[in-house]
Amino acid sequence: MEILIIHMFTKRKEKKNMNKQECDILSSLRKEPYTNQRLLAECSGYSLGIVNRSVRSLIQEGYIDSQMQLTEMAKNLFEKRKPGNAIILAAGFGMRMVPINMETSKAFLEIHGELLIERLIRQLKESGIQNIYIVVGFMKEQFDYLIDKYNVTLIVNPEYALKNNLHSLKLAKDYISNTYIIPCDVWCDTNPFHRYELYSWYMVSDLVDNESEVRVNRKRELIRTREKIGNAMIGIAYLLEEEAKQVRNNIVQYCRDEEYENAFWEEALYKKDKMLVVANVVPASDTYEINTYEQLRDIDSKSEQLKTRAIKTAAQVLNVRTDELGNISILKKGMTNRSFLFTCKKKKYIMRVPGEGTDQLINRFQEAAVYRELSGKGVCDNIIYLNAENGYKITEYLDSRVCDPYNPTDVNKCMEKLREFHSLKLQVDHTFHIYDQIEFYESLWKGEPSIYRDYSITKRNVFSLKPFIELHAKEYALTHIDAVPDNFLFADFGGKEEIRLIDWEYAGMQDQDVDLAMFCIYAMYDKPHIDNLIDAYYPKGCTRKTRIKIYCYISLCGLLWSNWCEYKRTYGVEFGEYSMKQYRFAKDYYKIAMEEIKKAEGERYE
Repeated sequence: MEILIIHMFTKRKEKKNMNKQECDILSSLRKEPYTNQRLLAECSGYSLGIVNRSVRSLIQEGYIDSQMQLTEMAKNLFEKRKPGNAIILAAGFGMRMVPINMETSKAFLEIHGELLIERLIRQLKESGIQNIYIVVGFMKEQFDYLIDKYNVTLIVNPEYALKNNLHSLKLAKDYISNTYIIPCDVWCDTNPFHRYELYSWYMVSDLVDNESEVRVNRKRELIRTREKIGNAMIGIAYLLEEEAKQVRNNIVQYCRDEEYENAFWEEALYKKDKMLVVANVVPASDTYEINTYEQLRDIDSKSEQLKTRAIKTAAQVLNVRTDELGNISILKKGMTNRSFLFTCKKKKYIMRVPGEGTDQLINRFQEAAVYRELSGKGVCDNIIYLNAENGYKITEYLDSRVCDPYNPTDVNKCMEKLREFHSLKLQVDHTFHIYDQIEFYESLWKGEPSIYRDYSITKRNVFSLKPFIELHAKEYALTHIDAVPDNFLFADFGGKEEIRLIDWEYAGMQDQDVDLAMFCIYAMYDKPHIDNLIDAYYPKGCTRKTRIKIYCYISLCGLLWSNWCEYKRTYGVEFGEYSMKQYRFAKDYYKIAMEEIKKAEGERYE
């Protein structure tokens, strides 16, 4: 008898954590009165053999009695592991949702007359979850009414534009314990939440997805796949305290590492190449993660949000219905705007939608005047539509590539195209005054000091170059101002490669050598590359004074774009190394220019 008691005690201790099948069958017995094993198999979704084996184990471990009723031990277990709260991650831009994301957060997508965020909250409340935390950032003000309507708690992530949702979850990490973690862009036909959960899980669908990084193995474990093809990741998870503790520790550790700034929160679920939690596989027809305009249209073709201002404008310009616009996808996020690619009647177009704060930076009427002057010159891309009131622009798509600033052949061709444009000496009625623009961008900081401690010294030094620049400036003509490598497109025109210069938002009258400085600082060139570029533009030789003047422009334009970056930063838009490099160009090329000026003056008097 003593041996038997010891054996049973040891076995019960080992079974402290039931396997997934036993938990699911125990949950089925809690929901429905037991009839027979076959009906239990149908209810739980397992084979009769697994059900029989699990039932024997549950009886042996004391979770159900001989009448197939839950024991007090089982009821206590359900209470101990029941969900206590939920965290909804809703801070991000939702960049792939262009153009809808220009008008609203993805959380407020309307599907079949119900907002995503409200549907999730309703489903949580129906499942007994009252403590709901929502991490917000982009358009955070839109979420405020939820506090009064649903008694939720908002957590603001000020770094939503800089880092991914791993860092959003860090702000709510202290609440992770018996917790649902939910992305805001998921629509579930049936309620995915329950009053009781017995184990930790992560939700994937049975759909094969070539963007997924996990797949479900035979043991219902989630393992990382190197082939980038696996089960579609839904993003909803439930974490019991045991796994939650590990996840909290991982979040803290990873958020200290710059390598994880763009990481999704799911990284915290992994131990090596396997998730800490099991797979919760749901039918693809039941749950949707909505990332794009096309996915919204698939699930609700009558959603009013499909008729965004941008989409309605494009349809009107091309004289088609909105549902005739297809294959909508975001292009690389620009530094000033967001643009998306779409097709209409088998032709491709690009629509530009101005970015945050752009109305303060760009005079769209001046931009329209530039395009009128360029029309028919073979310099820029083909403009279908430009609205000077709101900045919307539609162009024909060019199957092209951008300039590689470290490919000498590319650079030589771009400088040849730039000389061709400059030689036209085109005229418009407005000037791009660099010194005035530096002051203007500074004024947009709303009285806040520069993030650079020595800004006042740097600005004074850069402005001291003004007399030399004015003495040696060329006669003003239309200048691109933003003639950076990414704006030189190499495209095929009837079997012949030609270059088109795009994005003329900042263009105006200026010394055209400014365009060389702009190319250099965007490409983040060192001095040898800068001198090579100057030589490529001036194949017959560049005078010493002109070269020094270009160094001055590099310093001046570095400060210009550094100030521009500081303004965009107030809108949560960061440019990482680019912004710091611009400030360094301002400082370093002030020194280089001054040294060259002193040398030139010294040699003149020798």
